[in-house]
Amino acid sequence: MGIFTSSPRLDSLQCLLIDQLQDLYDAEQRLTKALPKMAQAANDSSLREAFQYHLRQTENHVTRLERVFQSLGESPKSKTCEAMKGLVAEGDEVVGAAGDGDVKDAALIATAQRVEHYEIAAYGCARTFAQRLGRQEAARLLNETLDEEKATDEKLTRLAERDINVKAQKA
Repeated sequence: MGIFTSSPRLDSLQCLLIDQLQDLYDAEQRLTKALPKMAQAANDSSLREAFQYHLRQTENHVTRLERVFQSLGESPKSKTCEAMKGLVAEGDEVVGAAGDGDVKDAALIATAQRVEHYEIAAYGCARTFAQRLGRQEAARLLNETLDEEKATDEKLTRLAERDINVKAQKA
């Protein structure tokens, strides 16, 4: 954090959960803007479709987070997710890169998987905090998103290993 930014007060696990949810809320909103660019930059039609599908999921993740906030008696609010901000900036570099389309697709997958791994960690922690606090509805909703993030990561791995990395190697 910079000199002129204020740190959140983390006096309880409930405060920490809300802080994490605000971070995720911003992260998902950033992704709804980044995924269309990634889809458009994809050379491989299966990768393009995967990004488009995940965009629809991500839009649902935003709505689901709003339901989580509601289940906790909180209004949806975001705080800047510096990690996602950086990951999206790296993705923008790949989107704007010149070069072989197949190699660029491999780079897009690498970037997308960094995003997925961040989200898997963040949703896993938030879900665990909600469970610990006895907030079962919030935990259930967070786990639903966590499962989708894991499935997206697995799908990207399959696309990379079965096809895209092979094509990129031949470039």
